[in-house]
Amino acid sequence: MSATAEGGTESSGPASRLGFKAGMVVQELGWDQDTDDQLRVAIEDAIDGDMVDGDYGNVVEAVVLWWRNDDGDLVDGLFDSITDLVGGGVIWLLTPKVGRPNAVDPADIAEAAPIAGLALTTTAAVSSDWVATKLIAPKTVS
Repeated sequence: MSATAEGGTESSGPASRLGFKAGMVVQELGWDQDTDDQLRVAIEDAIDGDMVDGDYGNVVEAVVLWWRNDDGDLVDGLFDSITDLVGGGVIWLLTPKVGRPNAVDPADIAEAAPIAGLALTTTAAVSSDWVATKLIAPKTVS
């Protein structure tokens, strides 16, 4: 068992605070060598399984999107993250904290989200280098 950087437990760690629960199907996009492995492990522990990648091809309940300022157009990245997301699902946009290399300006997130059809709800620090922004996808109407 590993402890979180804050010394919390599984029920109070960042993955739990982000709402991840056992059995959820979570897609991870934008992984690179700079991502926070402790946070990734905490999420997989919380969902009691591995996160799926972009080739999954089925619906997911949440997306973890690692995004850096030099990753390209954020709107395109958000559109890509919606592809497999179930209506009403959650996207956790993980960006480097302000002052860190490749930090994303919060104004850019606030501008990109509605263009991609997403609503920005909350932001939370989840590690020493990364901040998470919760984006909600619209519910599909049938």
